[in-house]
Amino acid sequence: MSKVVVLGIGNVLLSDEGVGVHAVKALAQQYDLADDVHVVDGGTTGMELVPELDEVEHLIVIDALRIGQPPASIVRLEGDQVPAFFKTKLSPHQVGLSDVLAALAFKGSAPSHVVLIGVQPVTLSLGFELSHAVKARLDEVVSLVVSELAVSGHPARLRA
Repeated sequence: MSKVVVLGIGNVLLSDEGVGVHAVKALAQQYDLADDVHVVDGGTTGMELVPELDEVEHLIVIDALRIGQPPASIVRLEGDQVPAFFKTKLSPHQVGLSDVLAALAFKGSAPSHVVLIGVQPVTLSLGFELSHAVKARLDEVVSLVVSELAVSGHPARLRA
């Protein structure tokens, strides 16, 4: 079982809604990760994530969030802030993540540490590409994930 899971969630058919999926793909392409770090493209799945997250120690989630900030703003939430934030629905998968975290807590196997890195979307219109503003922040999002990994004792190494 992985000690750390980096979970990108979102719908890649709705432009910036897919930022989490784009971020985990960039992370996996650009960095060598420790053996006990698992990168998961969660897409729009919900309860199907329970087995992936069962007994994980550290969960890092990347997603598009309405945070009441200017478009393409980035926010970091952790601990109890994470499930509470998902009570405000941006898209259907977020209800799924809230349910997954609740199910894991009920089982007694919830992650001991949860961090959410969210990006305020510019657009949620149909489209496979991120908006220019969110795409310009993607490297920063990945860097934040790399920092979280380092703090958790699982440093990533940039590929040459």
